[in-house]
Amino acid sequence: MQNILETERLLLRQFTLDDSTFILKLLNTDTWVRFIGDRKIKSIEDARQYLLNGPIKSYQVNGFGLSLVALKDSGEPIGMCGILKRDTLNAPDIGYALLPDYEGQGYAFEIAKATVTYALQTLHMPQILAITKADNERSVKLLHKLDFRFEKMLKLNVDGEELMLFAASA
Repeated sequence: MQNILETERLLLRQFTLDDSTFILKLLNTDTWVRFIGDRKIKSIEDARQYLLNGPIKSYQVNGFGLSLVALKDSGEPIGMCGILKRDTLNAPDIGYALLPDYEGQGYAFEIAKATVTYALQTLHMPQILAITKADNERSVKLLHKLDFRFEKMLKLNVDGEELMLFAASA
């Protein structure tokens, strides 16, 4: 397990297959399904495959990816945050999600701010993008607080819904 960074209250570390139970729980929360989408993760094996083909593969291919957010004091997993490289975007983008019990306590801002700083300063990325649904008011507000600026509306694929694209630069 490799720690990527830590903040005052949180740790960000790479996912392992041991996190499959947590992934199953997080990806089936109402907020994940509503704002990110149903990834059809319905079993521990589905969660293992999600980790292998998503975050773990991204660490190997890109050197970064979505990672587990845990409380620093207890090690309890509360969400995920990280940088993704999508073929459909011209720069990496940040992704984040927390279990509902941990929303509204400043955790998303704390870990997202540290992740953006890490991407810009440690990974030397010139720009970080972010995408969100227009009706995800909490995410839009968070991106503004993180100094992302709205760029345009876009679709990630032909039948996809329109998303808001934001950008932040070093």
